[in-house]
Amino acid sequence: MPLRVMLDSDLAALYGVTTGNLNKAVKRNLDRFPADFMFQLTLEETQNLRFQIGISSYNYGGRRYLPFAFTEQGVAMLSSVLHSKAAIQVNVAIMRVFVRLRETLALHKELARKLTELEQRIEGHDTAIRSLFEAIRQLMSPPPSPPKPEIGFHIKEDSVPYRIKRKTSPSLS
Repeated sequence: MPLRVMLDSDLAALYGVTTGNLNKAVKRNLDRFPADFMFQLTLEETQNLRFQIGISSYNYGGRRYLPFAFTEQGVAMLSSVLHSKAAIQVNVAIMRVFVRLRETLALHKELARKLTELEQRIEGHDTAIRSLFEAIRQLMSPPPSPPKPEIGFHIKEDSVPYRIKRKTSPSLS
């Protein structure tokens, strides 16, 4: 499975700092960025990026160093290392999301425990009640993720071919 990452230059723009300052902050805090949080692209990967997204070459004012790529955890850690207003706001938002997630998980676990306890109390009762519990359990499970839309141009094979109608000239009789 491909790893989803963001480049240092994109994150610098997002956090409102220069790429150089972002990389300096990372280098000052390297112990906060293990290999699964951040890594440096190879020369070959950087050249592939240059061809794909049009980064200028090293000779014409482009980057002099290989870019860093940050995973989701690295992006979150980066928001705690940088001191720009945007980085502080992102860090606060991440903390709020984690607190809400923990509260939601605790509530879900408590509800599941109570449901199991209630199900054990009615052991041997009507099958309709059992089906009700099954329906509630299905509602508690996360919904299946919708299929991703296909990207690209699709040709309908079974469509009627394009036809050109020719004008008929009136006959001269």
